[in-house]
Amino acid sequence: MKRDFSSLLDRPFDLLVCGGGIYGAWTAYDAALRGLRVAIVEQRDWASATSSASSKLIHGGLRYLESFDFKLVKKALTERRMLLESAPHRVWPLRFGVPVYEDSRIGTLQLKAGLALYDFLAGGISPDMAHRHFGSQAFAEHFPALITGGLKGGFTYADAQTDDARLVLELVDGAMSAGAACVNYCKLTGVLEVNGQACGATIQDQIGNTDGIILARQIVYATGQWTTASEEGSQWCRLTKGIHLIMPAALGEEALLLTARSDGRVFFMIPWYGLTLIGTTDTDYRGDTGHVEVEAADIAYLLAEANHYLKTPWKEQDIIGSFAGLRVLKQNDNSSPSAVSRDWELKTPNNGVHYSIGGKITSAREDAAHIVDAVCAQLRLDAPCQTKGKLFPWAPQENYSAWSAAAGAQASRLGIDPESAKWLIRRHGKRVTDIFHSIEDDPHLAERVMPELPFIHADLLWSARNEMAVHLDDLLRRRMPLLILARLTESDLRRLANAVAPTLAWDEAALNKEIAACYRLGAHP
Repeated sequence: MKRDFSSLLDRPFDLLVCGGGIYGAWTAYDAALRGLRVAIVEQRDWASATSSASSKLIHGGLRYLESFDFKLVKKALTERRMLLESAPHRVWPLRFGVPVYEDSRIGTLQLKAGLALYDFLAGGISPDMAHRHFGSQAFAEHFPALITGGLKGGFTYADAQTDDARLVLELVDGAMSAGAACVNYCKLTGVLEVNGQACGATIQDQIGNTDGIILARQIVYATGQWTTASEEGSQWCRLTKGIHLIMPAALGEEALLLTARSDGRVFFMIPWYGLTLIGTTDTDYRGDTGHVEVEAADIAYLLAEANHYLKTPWKEQDIIGSFAGLRVLKQNDNSSPSAVSRDWELKTPNNGVHYSIGGKITSAREDAAHIVDAVCAQLRLDAPCQTKGKLFPWAPQENYSAWSAAAGAQASRLGIDPESAKWLIRRHGKRVTDIFHSIEDDPHLAERVMPELPFIHADLLWSARNEMAVHLDDLLRRRMPLLILARLTESDLRRLANAVAPTLAWDEAALNKEIAACYRLGAHP
């Protein structure tokens, strides 16, 4: 993946996609596979907003059964099944435990019925994905971090997990391989119209500070929270904020779905890169969409609710990292953000520009297919969707279990520890072979970047060379999320920046600027 602003200029496109999150990436990938001439631009880095601030889950949304949103759950579960098959390196099964206490809002029988319905809506699931019931002692042994007083038992059920930023990156790479022009740090500054119909856009290269024009027969805005910048968009969208905290390891290989005692909301406690991810909050947001922050009240809420369940309560000083993001929901008068539907819709005003509103990371592929269907209808093209069931760009062609075992064995021979190897394979799929070659040339690259986290130096250098990173935080937040998984000191940042400076052509002044920006984002003294 190489960034090339000039690839957008002096050529006509069938489709211009504005926005490099999950919806923009799926739309560009789908359209390019159908044979359209596609461009996608993102004003910051790929997945730099909501699409790197999710709970890292591919799931049906068990909680939506309470509001009888069966259609949404069925849609998401269908996509979950497809993604598990088409992207086994990118999306992997994750079981969730749901404890039942004497004072739980939802009792054993109601939960049993809900989980049975969830499995039914998933359709033809394998036994290892079905829900299971445990008595109090067995459940406590399964999740030893939980308080056992009043515990009546619990259930486990299956959903799936991903690394959201890398999911987006892989789809962008797939779009490029299918012929799309993909450029991050490129801002769309205006829409060009002829006779009231959109025919292109003005753009600005945020790196070179040069302007240009893209000619496009169709335009899709998949700009997430920035959709509200226009008067129309603000009428279509409702923004809510969600935050997550990174805490020390408290779980094994399974997650927990818990209910907040204060307001009855569901939140998650999830193993992620060897640590624990907890979240999320859900509050209306009317602030600056460009600067969404984790606030003290958000932290207090999550810690208090998590500590209702933990034998060893967490304190604020235990927080390793945190992040905040905005959800875009369809406008709704419901007073509770959590009660607003997470479903998606497409808006097309009189000038013919298409706007993607709402949605979920799990069902983004299907929604993007509808976007491209609408584009093709306007272009009078008969080009059916190609993404459903198609192996992901970085998925190996071979049987995944056998391929993964062989890749793990090769990693071991190269001196990569088992946990780092597991995540390296998940992060890069079949491209991991090229990373292995770099370690053959320099065995020191098999060593971890940080002793406590499963990332190696070869991964960092590969990402700097091949994944369109422009700034240090692109590398340390989205390509490899060290900024939220470690308390990086200024010395740590300097060491990491020096390692990639030759690849990214940073002189001393640029290097110092990058370090300062990262330090403000997430480092700790």
